Amino acid sequence: MVIGFIGLGNMAKAMIGGILKKDIVSCEDIIGSAATKKTCEKVSEKFGIQTRDSNRKIAKEADVIILAVKPQYFTQVIAEIMDDVDENKLVISIAAGKTLKWIEGAFEKRVKLIRVMPNTPALVGEGCTAVCRNELVSDEELAFAMTIFESFGQASVVNENLMDVVGGVSGSSPAYAFMFIEAMADAAVEGGMPRKQAYQFAAQSLLGSAKMVLETGKHPGELKDMVCSPGGTTIAAVRVLEEKGFRGAVIDAIKACIDKTKQL
Repeated sequence: MVIGFIGLGNMAKAMIGGILKKDIVSCEDIIGSAATKKTCEKVSEKFGIQTRDSNRKIAKEADVIILAVKPQYFTQVIAEIMDDVDENKLVISIAAGKTLKWIEGAFEKRVKLIRVMPNTPALVGEGCTAVCRNELVSDEELAFAMTIFESFGQASVVNENLMDVVGGVSGSSPAYAFMFIEAMADAAVEGGMPRKQAYQFAAQSLLGSAKMVLETGKHPGELKDMVCSPGGTTIAAVRVLEEKGFRGAVIDAIKACIDKTKQL
């Protein structure tokens, strides 16, 4: 089983790292191409994979082809490789906004196709990936693909009509989380805490809170109430967040993200 990456950016590197860490295939069975020779050399040196000087060579040699380029390059890349993709090859797309139907149309034929939406925490093995497939992909092929996505975090199969929502709630949300961490750290610095320590306290608290949601199975509101003592400091802070429209701002931001994704 040869896995080929077209595009060797951050997400591709996260996937390659997870694949190798979980021994899904060996580095000899991973090949990749990129826009520049320098990128190919860096990724090859880091992971020990083989690289090729054209996308067509990846499509010819790989059993699983992962399209890891930005959405605006899809038309060009698919035009390059379409003649080398047959019914035996599995194509995986990580592009936001590009539907199964759109990608099939670009290939001008039916192909085995899986569409995924990962996020950047995959870079540290804590990714959250949504997965959908077309009807040509077998259960066994989907299961193999899931081992790839689960090698760098959690992965779940969703209906394709939810993929734009996934983009707003997990694909883009690390940016919101980083802003929240930065804001909390700014407040701590204002209170006299050194900047580096402030980031540590804010980030670890957010990490631990997320872990509590995932591992306890409790409703986030119930976990929030556990922290809010009657007449205490936390409920005073929560009141200010509510007054400033915290929930509404988050909901409106994610809706804007979903709407923009639908326009891609």
